[in-house]
Parts: sequence; structure tokens; C-alpha cells
Amino acid sequence: MESTLTVANYLKENADLLANKIVDDIIKKFGFQVPPNDIVQAKKVYAEFLEFLSESIDCKEGSVPDKLVEWSRDNGKKTAAKHNRISDILIRYPDTRMVFADFIMDISLEHGLGTKDVVLILKRVHHMLDVSLNETVLAFERRSEELLLNAKKELRELSTPIVPIQDGLAVLPLIGSIDTDRTEHLMNGVLPKIPEMNIERLIIDFSGIVAIDTEVAANIFNVYRVLGLLGIDVLVTGLRPELAINAVSEGIDFTSIKTFASVKQAIESIRSYS
Repeated sequence: MESTLTVANYLKENADLLANKIVDDIIKKFGFQVPPNDIVQAKKVYAEFLEFLSESIDCKEGSVPDKLVEWSRDNGKKTAAKHNRISDILIRYPDTRMVFADFIMDISLEHGLGTKDVVLILKRVHHMLDVSLNETVLAFERRSEELLLNAKKELRELSTPIVPIQDGLAVLPLIGSIDTDRTEHLMNGVLPKIPEMNIERLIIDFSGIVAIDTEVAANIFNVYRVLGLLGIDVLVTGLRPELAINAVSEGIDFTSIKTFASVKQAIESIRSYS
């Protein structure tokens, strides 16, 4: 046990120097070029890892320091925030693990550890590396999912703009594919803004729609009904025949809605009655 603690102290006291040597040896194993900034960061990361290892060598088998888990999660978040690929981490792991294990084994033998203690330390090293990798990957996935959800939210907002034409008149162009998420955004994010804009007439333009099913069409029909209750006159443009036919077959009555072939026709109709 005393020899094991000696190794732990050695790792802690020489963490920076040892990390530099380990990273240099790992890079020699890679069959690809590593950016200088990544090398500097890797040396910092492994110096911190060596300190975690030194503090946990005599811990209960299977356990890891809480700080290591948090540190690994933070690494995953940083990798995702930089828009790096998780494969950038995974592809380096096998060589990293081998070099790291050989390095720790040599240090342990140099300090006179017996076979049993060397095996225990190596098991500890491998376990901590695996836990660190797992936490890094999980944190990367969580952060990536957050970024994806934010991107989808921004895309929904950009794809459902309310465009003022003149006082009291605006156009809501629907672009791309209308799915349940976008319909929900339309109902909860776009619809409440319309009365605040002092809009008396709203043109909902379907000409940019790539795909829409009858369930979504029914929800958009509900938008029409809600706006009608608010005193807003709704006109629909660009409604293709196949969509209208499918909607009618599903029991959606579009006959009460003012429809036009284009936004231009709808505006001309409004002006002719003004």
C-alpha cells in the first residue's frame, strides 16, 4: 500500500511533466495530424486526469471521483459547443488508452510495485478512462440535442414570418413541410402575435408548401376559426387542388374560406372592395 501511495504522490507532483510526455507519445501513434491547439489542450486535460488518478488510486474498486465525472461532462459540452464531431474523440481513444496504460505500468514498476498492485492500478486507469469517455460522450449527446432543438426552434420561427403589407393587412407565408411541431408553433407562437399587430386581414399563403397532411390542414383550419372569432378576416392563397380535395374528403369544410390562386389576386380583391 505504501508503494502505491508513493506512485500516487509521484503522479500528482509531476502531473504536468508526465502529461506532456504521454501526449507526445500518443500523437506519435496517430496516423493523422493533430492541430497545435488540440495538443496544448490535451496536455492540460491529461495533467488534470493524472491528478484525479492520484487521488483515487486507493479508492474502492469500481468507484470514481465525483470531480472526474463532472470534468468529463464539461469536456463533452465543450466539444459539442465547438461543433466538433464525437468521432474526433473516439478515434483517438484506443491509442490513448494503450500509451497511457503502458506509461502508468512503467512508473509503477520503477517504484517497486508488485504484480498485484500494478494490476490494480492498471484496472483503475482503464476504469477511469472508460468512465471519462462514457461521460464525455453522454454530455456531447445532450449538448448536441440542445443545439439541435434550438436550431429547430429558430428554423420554425424563420419559416413562419408574419409579413405586413400595409396598415391592417399582412401575409403569413407557409414554406416547406408543415408537420405537427410547426403546427404547434403556429398555434402557440405565431397566432398570439397577430392581434397585437393590429391586423384586420391576414392572407395565409400555401403556395410554398412542399407537403402537408389532412391532420395539419385541420389544425390550420382551426387557426382560421380562431382568427375569425377575434374579428380578423382570413384569406387563403396558393391552395393546391389535391390538398383541397383531400381536406374535403376528411370532412374539412373550406367552402366558407375566401380562397385565391395567388397573394396578388387576394390583394387586388381587397383593394377592389376598399
